[in-house]
Amino acid sequence: MSRLAELRFRATTAFQRHVVNPLARRLPGHTLIETTGRVSGVPRRTPVGGRRVGGSFWLVSEFGRRSQYVRNIEADPRVRVRLHGRWHTGTAHPLPDDDPVARMRGLPRFNSAAVRALGTDLLTVRVDLDPDDGS
Repeated sequence: MSRLAELRFRATTAFQRHVVNPLARRLPGHTLIETTGRVSGVPRRTPVGGRRVGGSFWLVSEFGRRSQYVRNIEADPRVRVRLHGRWHTGTAHPLPDDDPVARMRGLPRFNSAAVRALGTDLLTVRVDLDPDDGS
């Protein structure tokens, strides 16, 4: 990774961790993905942008496998996703062979623009939601 990309990664993740994420987690309508911390075992909630299509929820991680929530998914793919204020359980799958730029054309515009502008290593993630989930 270039020095500029590394600097952008560090600045963006620090801003998100300390400013954006704490605020977004409190907004009732914001979409969240809840993973299990791979070291702590504690639930970790991360604001994400994405879209439900049928029985799946699609999103693009701006920093790919460097994103903490993606690393948590790789350790334990069972997740919960909060959509429109309701929690759904599912299994997440990082898809390195998917074209994340093409995928973002079908996802919310504002979030996709931010992911494209700030991202350094885009990665598509699909969450297969459990059918008839009553969470």
